[in-house]
Amino acid sequence: MTQSVSVVVPAHNSARTLGACLDSVYAQTCRIHEVIVVDDGSTDRTAEVAQGYPCTLIRSDGNRGVSAARNAGIAAATGEILFFLDSDEALTPDSVASALEILGADPECGCVHGVIAPDPLFDDGPVEHYKVLHAYWWRARGAGEVETAFFAQAAVPRRVFDELGGFDERLRDSEDLEFSDRLAPHYRIVLTDRIVALHDEEHRLWPLLAETFRRALLLVPALVSARRGGRKNLTANSPASVAAAALLLAALPLAPWYPLLPVAGLLAFCAANTGLLRFVARHRGPGFVPFFTGVHLLTHAALLTGAALGALRMLGGAAAGRRRTPRETRDTAVHR
Repeated sequence: MTQSVSVVVPAHNSARTLGACLDSVYAQTCRIHEVIVVDDGSTDRTAEVAQGYPCTLIRSDGNRGVSAARNAGIAAATGEILFFLDSDEALTPDSVASALEILGADPECGCVHGVIAPDPLFDDGPVEHYKVLHAYWWRARGAGEVETAFFAQAAVPRRVFDELGGFDERLRDSEDLEFSDRLAPHYRIVLTDRIVALHDEEHRLWPLLAETFRRALLLVPALVSARRGGRKNLTANSPASVAAAALLLAALPLAPWYPLLPVAGLLAFCAANTGLLRFVARHRGPGFVPFFTGVHLLTHAALLTGAALGALRMLGGAAAGRRRTPRETRDTAVHR
């Protein structure tokens, strides 16, 4: 017997994308029990767009963050399966049916989540194409049983939240990691390429780099937390890629004296990303590869800078004599 599905869509200033998101939900090949849109303090036409659909609309007082919005949706939902979908994404038609099939075949599975499509929801230019191509690549190559859940497009049985509680509302970022810390010891987590969502990604270079830097502030504490828990988090970039980028950036100041060092670093960086660059060439054409490589290197620079600062903050806290749990360290980085 098919379990009932409640689709929960947290939304903040999502008027541009919410219509496409909800169209994709109502076009699913399986029956949807209910759709709940949580308007998290929007100042645009998000609520008006939602009211054009036969969904339940919940409106928050102020912008409380995605964790609080999802928790509001959980509290209102009556389905046996909760399918979370971000408001800037649109599902392929059989995504929910695939999630139900995977959950139904494995009672020990507590979450099944999907991948970002290699093409954007709306085409806003080459930076956005970089972002979705990379997002698709690293998630698709990690498909299978994993220890990290991402809830932008994810299905979770209601009983999991009854047992573990909801999302940590103190977190406006990395709430996925915090919930994964609680989920992984008790349930299997499955990443599948049968759940696919087109995403309206960031299309401007500087905000993309700023977002990468901000998230990287949490990287070292998250890795420490995962290692202490005996878990291996999904990562968007391989250690070889990060190491090659670090060597290349370190070699740049030496270029006037040793011009071949940056060249060697660039070659090492490309070699570390051979599979990714071949995928980009197949999907977008060889002419897009140089642009992709340049943006990829810049995002690595933002990643390394943020990770270094995050590590210094963590060490500074330890030096101050206060014992912090990994979760406390992550909270501090998020709220600064």
